[in-house]
Parts: sequence; C-alpha cells; structure tokens
Amino acid sequence: MSSGALSDQETETVSIRDAIRDGIREEMLADDRVFIMGQDEEDGGSFEVTAGLHDEFGFDRVRNTPISEAAQVGAGVGAAATGMRPLVNLSFSDFIGVCFDQVMNQAGKTRYMFGGASEVPLTVRAIEGAGLNAAAQHSGTVHSLVAHLPGIKAVAPGTPAAAKGLMKSAIRSDDPVVYFENKTIYERRGPVPTDEDFTVPIGEASVERAGEDVTVVATQRLLGEANAAARDLEDVSVEVIDPRSLYPLDTDTLAESLKKTGRLVVADESPLSYGLHAEIVTRVVEDAFWHLDAPVQRVGVPDTPIPFSPSQEDEVVPDADDVGRAIQRTI
Repeated sequence: MSSGALSDQETETVSIRDAIRDGIREEMLADDRVFIMGQDEEDGGSFEVTAGLHDEFGFDRVRNTPISEAAQVGAGVGAAATGMRPLVNLSFSDFIGVCFDQVMNQAGKTRYMFGGASEVPLTVRAIEGAGLNAAAQHSGTVHSLVAHLPGIKAVAPGTPAAAKGLMKSAIRSDDPVVYFENKTIYERRGPVPTDEDFTVPIGEASVERAGEDVTVVATQRLLGEANAAARDLEDVSVEVIDPRSLYPLDTDTLAESLKKTGRLVVADESPLSYGLHAEIVTRVVEDAFWHLDAPVQRVGVPDTPIPFSPSQEDEVVPDADDVGRAIQRTI
C-alpha cells in the first residue's frame, strides 16, 4: 500500500522518532535478514531512535560497533552483498566523509560493476542538522553530497508518515539507500497509518498544503517552518511540498505545482552553493520555465560550517521568517 491520502486511512498520531522505530521494528519482524549495527545501538542508539529493539531482538539482530563509520558501512556493504539487509546508523552525518569510499565506490557501484549479478540492499541512517549548538562537526546537513552519487538513493522525511513509510521502503530496497534524519524534529508529531503494509514509495513527493499563489518546496525541519510561514501570510495562498525523496526526485509533482502557482521557493537546510536547491530549481525549470512569473528564491545555510556559538548558529540557520521573506519576494 502506498501512502495515498492519509484522510482515507486509519491513523494514529506519533512522533517522527517513534515512526522510524516502528518502521524498523515491523521490517525486523517481517524479515530475519534485517539487523542493526551502530554506535550504542544496544542502548537505544543515537537520540534513542532504536530504544527497546535490542531487548526485543537480542545481540544477533542489534549490536554495537566501534566508533568507526568506515568499519560500520564497510561491514554493512559486505553483509548486504552476501544476502543480509543491514541497517547501519551513522550517529552524525558529518562523519560520512570517512566512509565515502564504502558509500560511493562499493555500495553505489557494485551492482553496475558486476552487471547486476550482485545487489547491495543496505540502509544507512544518517543524522544531520543544526539547532542543538553541537558545533561544526555535529551540525552539518550533507544530503546533497550523497544524492549526487550515482547508484545511491537518498531520502529525507519531514513528517512521521514519511519517516515510517520511507524507512520501510528503504529496508526493502535492493539498492543502497541513505536515510537522512534531521535531529531537531524527532518530536514532530503527526498522523501515521496503522496498516503494517503502509509504505511511502521512494521517489514520490507529497503536497502537504494546497495553495494557488506560490509553491514552497521544503525539506525536513524547514517543512515545518514553511507551513508556519504559510499560516502567517494571510493574503498569500501557499502550496507546500515535501519532496521526501532527494534521489530519485519527483520532478513531475513539483513542476505541476509550479505550472499552477507560477512562483517557486526552495527551502533546505544545506549550504546554498552547488546543492539540492539548485538541483530542484533546475529540474522544475526544465519542465515549466514558461510558467514562471517571478525569479525563483532559495532559503538555506550560507556557505559556512555551522558555528558553535548559539547566537551565531541562530544567525545562519534559516527559519520561518526567512521562508516568509522569500515568499514575499516572489509576489
């Protein structure tokens, strides 16, 4: 069952943290090839996302690793290539740099180098985002780096329903998927279908708020900021879309919205240069350039590492006011 309209399904209200854990748990119950590796996973993992799973499934299915992202992902690639479905947790996505060979050259290319004879059904959880004054090496948003790599799927949910549905799809995928979680929205709550067959297809965007005047494509934390900005702008009808999947990207849904509104804002908590903003704008403009009524606007982080100082961090991390001002510039 795909996500479809949530209003047509029986739902329960849960947090993003619980939605992720529920998705993992259901897939572990359904397939004994699914297992978890990561730092402190036997104690619930980073931000307690996998709390309770070690008690339920034991050491064979949930186990700690050394603090070595290269070893974690390398072991995951090997396990996936030999028939398992590992779920590897990178507690802070900033450190994905030390395992880039395993991600880019092994996970992403194995299927192609062996003519499709070998699959790598690996899921990597990568926790990212600023807002906790955790300094530069624990606050970055790096999903553009991974979404750029051929052979890798990249997803970044902004709602509990997307968090659960995409986790289940990622674990079931026969290709490697990097699942990006924004650490500041684990407590965001929303409706999630109770059907254990519920999934969100990778590559399908969601229109979270219908509107007529301007389209805002917003990811992760900025999805909530975009909805807040839309509520504050009483005289502007704002359509808010969560792309959910960064690669593959649902260009059709984004372009159809632009054809309706004629105006576009892209809000993503990553550096503005050479990143997801530019990719979304380019894809949409290729299909709907002649429908544009105003210059496209981008909301993101300046090209700087995230500062440790709380006041300086607040200065560079975008919020609803930034999204609201970008919307106003298009009108």
